[in-house]
Amino acid sequence: MKWLLVFWAGPILFLGSWYGLSYYDISFGTYFYSRDMHDLVFQIYGQVLGIPPDKVPPLVLKAIIFDTIIVFGLIALRRHRELHAWWSRHWAGSDHSKEREIVDSLSNAP
Repeated sequence: MKWLLVFWAGPILFLGSWYGLSYYDISFGTYFYSRDMHDLVFQIYGQVLGIPPDKVPPLVLKAIIFDTIIVFGLIALRRHRELHAWWSRHWAGSDHSKEREIVDSLSNAP
């Protein structure tokens, strides 16, 4: 799990923080976080992909969501036995007959 945070969540956190800071031009005196850098990066990506620069951020967001689904799917496949055991324990206690007993006992109250 430590490596998942390092190699998956770390870059996503870095990209998200850069995007947010550069979008709102919170540059802390550096060019890296400026709005000029933001526009330049997306202009370059737009030219490389052959699409308008304003269409690139939604594509990046969709790619992050897709990658997140893939990563958590792989984790679920690796730990399917643990997840199945947890699911069985979790839903074993929610028997509907217990709910009926509670309703019956409340209806017999004075």
